[in-house]
Amino acid sequence: MNFKHKIPAILLFISLLANCNSSAQKKDDYSAQIDSVIENSTNPVFNGVVLISKNGKTLYSKAKGFANFETKKPLTINSQFEIMSNSKLIAAVLLLLEVEKDKVDLNAPIKKYLPELTQSWADSVTVHQLLNHSHGIIDLQKPLAFKPGTEFRYGNLSFSLVEKIVEHSTQKNYTEIANALFKKLKMNNTFCYSKDKIQNLATGYYNVKNVPEPVTSTQITPQSLGADGIVSTVNDLSIWNNNLHKGKILKPETYKLMLKYTISAQHDFFGKAAEGYGYGIKIIENEAVNYIGHTGLGDGFSSVNLYFPQSGVTLVVLENQMNENRDLFYASEFKIKNILLKSDLVHQK
Repeated sequence: MNFKHKIPAILLFISLLANCNSSAQKKDDYSAQIDSVIENSTNPVFNGVVLISKNGKTLYSKAKGFANFETKKPLTINSQFEIMSNSKLIAAVLLLLEVEKDKVDLNAPIKKYLPELTQSWADSVTVHQLLNHSHGIIDLQKPLAFKPGTEFRYGNLSFSLVEKIVEHSTQKNYTEIANALFKKLKMNNTFCYSKDKIQNLATGYYNVKNVPEPVTSTQITPQSLGADGIVSTVNDLSIWNNNLHKGKILKPETYKLMLKYTISAQHDFFGKAAEGYGYGIKIIENEAVNYIGHTGLGDGFSSVNLYFPQSGVTLVVLENQMNENRDLFYASEFKIKNILLKSDLVHQK
């Protein structure tokens, strides 16, 4: 064959190769964009760790900043953070494991498992309503704020009660129960907060006009572990997601109960629309792709843990700082989430 006749075929091959490379670059573009967010953030400056995984395999990870600004100890992928309200899903799962054993009834009044409660509403608020913040309890010594099941009001008190129900059902200490599950899942750097076990825990900071101020006390108490008391890493939370959402902790029917919502609520991180709230987890259905997850804030820490069921993708972002300006809460996390929502990664199966 004359070489001139081969030229169109060669050009076609080059064109196809270029398109393939362009497509690959497009699919991988999320990593470059996230790098840009992390490196170029100014108000506030990003100080934390990011991990993206798919079916348990890490695709992207990066640590930037300091675990301690005073000593200049750098953050690493294995740095431990207080995950605050991301602890609630763990408490919900521990309770659901008791439901699977027929030791707790989700529709039973909480008085059945917390007989020490003397308030009349203990006979009407159900375990289900504790788990989805529709209980109406604002103070153990006060009347309910609304009829149980009719409104959503977020708070830590309900998951302190969830913690107590887990202890009542298991007849064991909450720390013992939670840490045993972490050990079983090989989440080797995750545990219930304890003052004598914080060797690799980053210091939390309040970001005041981009000046980090260390937090010297903690809001976590032995009674609030179910609400805000878990210490973890990005790798361990990826392990958690891959086990929980792949059916390795709860039975399929129990898992469905966790995500079956009867109440909705709006949260700025998840957009302007009210979204479903299950048991310690948000169910997002008004974005380009459905996903589930939660945020956490307190003690100078910020945490985001998201899971995209269609693709098996996990996004975890942990920072050891929180901003004094609530309009800047999760500033970098919000940008990173939106980069993923626009990427091919979370739309693939």
